[in-house]
Amino acid sequence: MAIDDQAIPAAAPRTTPSPSTPSRTAPEEAARPTTWSALRPLVLRLHFYAGLLMAPLLLLAAVSGLAYALSFQAEKVVYRHELRVPAGDQVFPLSAQIGAARDAHPEATVTAVWPSAEEGATTRVLMSSPEVEEGMSLAVFVDPYTAEVRGALPSYGSSGALPLRAWISQFHADLHLGELGRNYSEMAASWMWVVALGGLLLWIGRRRRTKRALFVPERGPKSRRRTLSWHGSVGLWAVTGLVLLSVTGLTWSRYAGENVDLLQKTFSSPTPTVSAALGGATAGSGSGGGADGHEGHGAGGHTAPAATGPDVGIDKAVESAAAAGVSGKIAVTLPAEGNGYVVKETDTQFPVHLDSVAIDPADGTVMDELRFADYPLFAKLTRIGIDAHMGVFLGLANQLALAALMVGLILLILWGYRMWWLRRPTKERTRGFGRPVPRGAWRKVPVTLLLPIAAATALVGWFVPMLGISLLVFLVADAALGLAARRRAG
Repeated sequence: MAIDDQAIPAAAPRTTPSPSTPSRTAPEEAARPTTWSALRPLVLRLHFYAGLLMAPLLLLAAVSGLAYALSFQAEKVVYRHELRVPAGDQVFPLSAQIGAARDAHPEATVTAVWPSAEEGATTRVLMSSPEVEEGMSLAVFVDPYTAEVRGALPSYGSSGALPLRAWISQFHADLHLGELGRNYSEMAASWMWVVALGGLLLWIGRRRRTKRALFVPERGPKSRRRTLSWHGSVGLWAVTGLVLLSVTGLTWSRYAGENVDLLQKTFSSPTPTVSAALGGATAGSGSGGGADGHEGHGAGGHTAPAATGPDVGIDKAVESAAAAGVSGKIAVTLPAEGNGYVVKETDTQFPVHLDSVAIDPADGTVMDELRFADYPLFAKLTRIGIDAHMGVFLGLANQLALAALMVGLILLILWGYRMWWLRRPTKERTRGFGRPVPRGAWRKVPVTLLLPIAAATALVGWFVPMLGISLLVFLVADAALGLAARRRAG
């Protein structure tokens, strides 16, 4: 029978293997490199440099994103006079409320109306006006119980961001630098998922005594090990949200967004729109029922010429829409030349209510209808993803989740820089900062794995141009520095 090596008594004579006999010891097994052991230095070097160089952009995006998440509630406080009124017993017709807004701003043209959706809320009448910048609407707030105008403010984007939130949103998107500033946010979104997933691989691949240490930060004296524990554990909890924010942010970016649109056109139907075109007009010229843009990137007020001819009025149009199942929290676009009314649900709470109908202004009949359930899957995911990124998908819960995620990202960045600082030279080494993984980590990766990684990197770099270009610049600069270092050493 076979005898286990561990079962040999201690008194058994030791035998020394001859030089020609291979040694069967544990170190031989341990010397065999695994895929992860070969890949880990490459991931670690990428995570180190990506985190170090892109962290300032990510920190700026996180701080402005935190301010944006909190701006929803701040908006309710700052503009409480315009948004809230004492509840009354009787609501004036929408036509009377629109008339009050027109009397207060005779130079402006009414384009849309957001009727009061809850008790104590004002009606918002959107107008194209020379008083506001191009791409924005003048929102006139009317008390639905008295038809009194409570005030007027610029309104931006599909969610009607008022000046405070619109300013923060624009700062988050482009730092108020226009097209040049959009490069910052796209660069941050392009790298955030790379840094997050790279950190996830490194954290899961670490050896630890207990599984609890994977999810719960370690306690003990302040040190690099403790900082790493907090960095890894919090990153593990935040990684899903960070990747989703990165992906949804890229959907309306300048360069990657074009490829996202191309992908949607290739593998899915485009986002449908309800057609409000009257007889003889171009189909699809009405207001869309698809996903709207982010504040700062979405369309402003509708400026098409007002429609002429018979009109049943907005109250009858809203009644017809309600009979077709479109009611509750709605937005009504008034008829423009060649188009009818468009009534859209705007309730993004789960389950969402985003159906829309087009109403013929001549007789109040439904010309076209679009149900959110009929959206293609890709269009549904895009709409929900953008709404979640903007903090309107689940209301307050969505905003609190975004705020917590941004706080987590800020802490991750600060912990990352702290670990870099703690790796600085000691008294024996008085020059330099934290040390990265040595160059040449890619040489340890097997060719059978290196080639697919290179191909995938090239494909991702093409699809996300900001990532591809910056990665190429990093590789060229790193190669140049390595060559210069070898020459100095030689």
